Amino acid sequence: MDIEKILKELKVTMDKTVAHTQSELSSLHTGKASTTMIENLVADVYGSSMRIREIAAITTPDARTIQIQPWDKSSVQPIEKAILIANIGLTPVAQGTLIRCTIPEMSGERRKELVKVANSMAEEGRIAIRAIRRDILEMFKKLQKDAVISEDDLKRTEKEIQKLTDNANGEIQKLLETKEKDLLKV
Repeated sequence: MDIEKILKELKVTMDKTVAHTQSELSSLHTGKASTTMIENLVADVYGSSMRIREIAAITTPDARTIQIQPWDKSSVQPIEKAILIANIGLTPVAQGTLIRCTIPEMSGERRKELVKVANSMAEEGRIAIRAIRRDILEMFKKLQKDAVISEDDLKRTEKEIQKLTDNANGEIQKLLETKEKDLLKV
């Protein structure tokens, strides 16, 4: 029984959960232009549904503008429609083959709502980390019960697992605090 190998795999799993939480938090719109706001929106082009990032170049020329340059000019209208349907608070404006979306100012109330959303995203990450910890602890307790590992190994492993859990939860908390600062900055 290679406990170190299992703990390394556990750390990788927890790191993936933290990365997922970070990606969820990054999708929240902070009043600054970000390509992540629209890159995964789906537009109906060429008779199928495709993500905007697959059919156009997306850039942020300044902090309040997202610019979309479709590779095929027949994609302009479907992209505009996809952005409007997504109801993310952006109004696309076509200028020839370019589409510009200006990010509106966020109200104080909207900022507070987004902080609540960020908190719930972070809590989902923490819940996932706790579930991972619970599952691995149950596995080690069963191994100890079946006499595969000693009670001392179990206690030592439980401490390591708790340390990994605390580290992952700490990273999620840092991500949340950074996002809250971003959201509340006027």
